[in-house]
Amino acid sequence: MKPFIPQLVYFEPQALEYPLGKKLFDMFSKQKHVEIRYTTSHNQVRNLPGENDFQRYRIAKSTLVVGIRKTLKFDTSKPSAEYAIPLATGCMGHCHYCYLQTTMGSKPYIRTYVNVEEILHAAQQYIDERAPQITRFEASCTSDIVGIDHLTHSLKKTIEFFGQSKYGRLRFVTKFDNVDHLLDADHNGKTRFRFSINAEYVIKYFEPGTARLIERINAARKIAHAGYPLGFIIAPIYLHEGWKEGYRTLLEQLAETLPKEAQTGVTFELIQHRFTKPAKKVIQKNYPMTKLELEEEKRRYKWGKYGIGKYIYQKEEENEIRETLSAYIQQYFPNGTIEYFT
Repeated sequence: MKPFIPQLVYFEPQALEYPLGKKLFDMFSKQKHVEIRYTTSHNQVRNLPGENDFQRYRIAKSTLVVGIRKTLKFDTSKPSAEYAIPLATGCMGHCHYCYLQTTMGSKPYIRTYVNVEEILHAAQQYIDERAPQITRFEASCTSDIVGIDHLTHSLKKTIEFFGQSKYGRLRFVTKFDNVDHLLDADHNGKTRFRFSINAEYVIKYFEPGTARLIERINAARKIAHAGYPLGFIIAPIYLHEGWKEGYRTLLEQLAETLPKEAQTGVTFELIQHRFTKPAKKVIQKNYPMTKLELEEEKRRYKWGKYGIGKYIYQKEEENEIRETLSAYIQQYFPNGTIEYFT
């Protein structure tokens, strides 16, 4: 798909003191269709264009805030990694089910942080504290970092930082396919490049603004040829008419496209669809015509982090999902690994 270019860019004054901030300012200043504004802080970004909430939400999704990451205390990121490394926040995709709907509901614009050296220095401190244990960092907890890295190259710099690390490892996941600039990065096998994939039904109806399945699979093939350890997140696993055949076709297509040598050691993370009451309200507000099934009485309630419970599939459905997808993965990727199901 066409790489993301924001329509509106805000700069925090301090960001212009960093090389990446200056580079982005120069880049966007030369583009006629990009409007530049200034803000003292990303928290002060208000009065986005638009006549109503619906319009403002969509404009926010094409707005980039260039700023400083002030908090260098990293959040934990279980089960995928020990810590989340904060390179960016927000996403230009319009996935109806996304958990960022609630965590960023009032500020859905995208933020990129230009003090990358300071962020990497903080990461090194976390690595040193745990050495000689391996410390894994997740770069896509609050964003789809690949979706903006053709503009910033922050991710590429981070990949090369971890490529030289003895005890640090990097991982991230994407729904985008603009990966060409990452193919020559000196990753030294220490970054696991993962793609979020799903049945065609889910991508068609619930993932607008992201790369199509075939585009993601072709990007994964490029990444495999570049020697990156490869992984896939199948999420959210969503029950719909013909879901078993849809997920079988997905994994069959993936196995046929990836080079055979890349299929040894490939990882899978399986996440069933879930939603919270706050998320349901935000989803229905932002995507009033969604086909997403959000009926609480059909689900099982499970207590979550911070006392906010989530609605997941009934136990029988959950077992069927796990058994079905595990069997498909074993069939098409006998040398792959399922890291977890949740």
